[in-house]
Amino acid sequence: MKILANIGAILVMVAWGTSFLSSKVLMVNGGFSPVEVFVYRFIFAYCILLAMTCKKIKANNLKDEFLFLICGLCAGSIYFVAENYALEYTTTGNVSLLVSISPIFTTILMAFIYRFMPKPNVIIGSIVAFIGVACIIFSGDEEFEINPLGDMIALSASISWAIYTIVVKSLTPIYSSLFISRKMFFYGVITALPLLLIQDQPLRLWLIFDFNQPEFMLNFLFLGLFCSAFAYLVWNEAMKILGPIKANNYLYMQPLITLIAGYFILDERIFFLGYLGCFLIIGGIIFSEKIQFKTR
Repeated sequence: MKILANIGAILVMVAWGTSFLSSKVLMVNGGFSPVEVFVYRFIFAYCILLAMTCKKIKANNLKDEFLFLICGLCAGSIYFVAENYALEYTTTGNVSLLVSISPIFTTILMAFIYRFMPKPNVIIGSIVAFIGVACIIFSGDEEFEINPLGDMIALSASISWAIYTIVVKSLTPIYSSLFISRKMFFYGVITALPLLLIQDQPLRLWLIFDFNQPEFMLNFLFLGLFCSAFAYLVWNEAMKILGPIKANNYLYMQPLITLIAGYFILDERIFFLGYLGCFLIIGGIIFSEKIQFKTR
């Protein structure tokens, strides 16, 4: 099972690492706003999973329902909206780097809440992989500049994902990954709808059904089916099997996948720091493979 969970986590990174390319097509070529892209892909994913789990709609109690709301906020609306709005106040490199800190925040929260002391290889592997992420992000023309407002918004996205991870850990012994993912999509959409309705930009929903421009429908199908429904379902199952910290260390692979996809699809160059970053990320993840905890 652990081998399949590791393979699943890698496939999820492939999905999320390439999702930026589809989102870019939709926002640049189609004129969709970031909130629109998020809401439409989550609605599509929710409908798919609802068809698979329509017999059970509500959580067992109000407390769990509230926890699902937190999941929808932290892994949905807050994470995606904060990540996109941070780009308005700081550099792309800053956002990419600060959002990738979420595995470190997850380790800190796990250690604090569950009183676990990670072994040195976990910490070292995570730091090495994070340095690799920095190498990839700044291998081009990006420079790190301190922009307090934008950087804090990016950090809030990173922290929100760590909170989601901790909350899901408490739900996985009770509910299936299918049910958890579906509820997360539901509350993600509900909490983001107000932002969609108040935006100044006109809605571009009709473009998805314009068969003269199939690229928009195909990209939304990719985002909704593969990057959302499949990816979150597999991710939640991987976290259940591998544990939150080990699973979250795979998040460091996202910039690596994006770098590789950009090279093959967009013909973007890879510089020396990019190659070094790939080596450090893979090495850091392998080094932290033997993740064990000793209780205080």
